[in-house]
Amino acid sequence: MIARAADPGLTDCPVAILAGGLAKRLRPVTETIPKALVTVAGLPFLSHQLRLLHSAGLRRIVLCVGYLGETIEEQFDDGTRFGLKISYSYDQPTLLGTGGALKRALPLLGQCFFVLYGDSYLRVDYGEVLRAFIASKKMGLMTVFQNEGRWDTSNVRFEAGQVLLYDKKQPTKEMRHIDYGLGMLRPEALARWPENEPFDLAEVYGYLVSESQLAGYEIMERFYEIGSPKGLVELDALLRQEQRTTG
Repeated sequence: MIARAADPGLTDCPVAILAGGLAKRLRPVTETIPKALVTVAGLPFLSHQLRLLHSAGLRRIVLCVGYLGETIEEQFDDGTRFGLKISYSYDQPTLLGTGGALKRALPLLGQCFFVLYGDSYLRVDYGEVLRAFIASKKMGLMTVFQNEGRWDTSNVRFEAGQVLLYDKKQPTKEMRHIDYGLGMLRPEALARWPENEPFDLAEVYGYLVSESQLAGYEIMERFYEIGSPKGLVELDALLRQEQRTTG
């Protein structure tokens, strides 16, 4: 048996940000810029996301980019001005989906890593999530929130600390929680999918559930996102209010 390397601490654990989508729900705004650069409270959304991650103690970022990804790299470069180290993984010319993008980025990610949706703004204790993942000894972890259909369609059956079912396409009435937008994976979670072939992160989570290899971690504070016009307006209002309070 090959011994697994020691798990990284928070500052050494990479965050893969899935920022390669076409952002069709935000058009026409995203016809000329990627979603990561959509203005929120006076700044590109990615600026807010990176500052939040830095404040949480994270330092290594891998941006999985595709659509107009070069414009993101032009603006954010290597992340020095945010106190971060940013690397880029491109899935062009073929869009690989969220799972395929992660598979391509694996050489940059190490033995375990966070996975964050590129439109999510999540105020959580990332250190606690990492510790829960390591303690689980599983291949993956999904953070969940008891959504009850309030902010989006609930897609997770979560009971007694366990993810029992996850399905974005065919939700059931037993699903009261939602995928919060932050997960953790080990590279072996992606081993069954071929390289340079499109697949979705949802497929990975579904497979891990079927193999009892997906830990669950419940978050109590609601999520914010800019994947929809409504979500964009809500986050913009929140951040502007905070700017007035602290400014």
